[in-house]
Amino acid sequence: MSKKEVTSKPAASKAAKTLGNPSSSKAAKSAAGSALSQHKAPNKQTSSSAGKAAAKTLGSSTASKAAKSAAGSALTQRPSKGTNSGGPRGKKK
Repeated sequence: MSKKEVTSKPAASKAAKTLGNPSSSKAAKSAAGSALSQHKAPNKQTSSSAGKAAAKTLGSSTASKAAKSAAGSALTQRPSKGTNSGGPRGKKK
C-alpha cells in the first residue's frame, strides 16, 4: 500500500452526519462508511465498490455537501492506479 492518507476530523464528522441522515442514498452511506472507517487508520484503503459509490455520490445533483465531502475523502484513499495489486489489471501475461 503506497497511500498513507487518513480521513480528517471534519470529513469524519461529515461522514457520520451522512450515515445518520435517513434521506442519504445507499451510495452516499457506503462512501461515508468507508471514509469513517479510515479515520486514524492509515493502512486502510477504499475498496472498489466504495470507490464506485463515492464517484456516484460526487456526481449526484441531490447529494448533500456532507455526503460529497465524505465521498471525496473516500476517493482520495483509493489504491493508486497502475500498482500491481494482484487483481485482474495487475496480472502479467
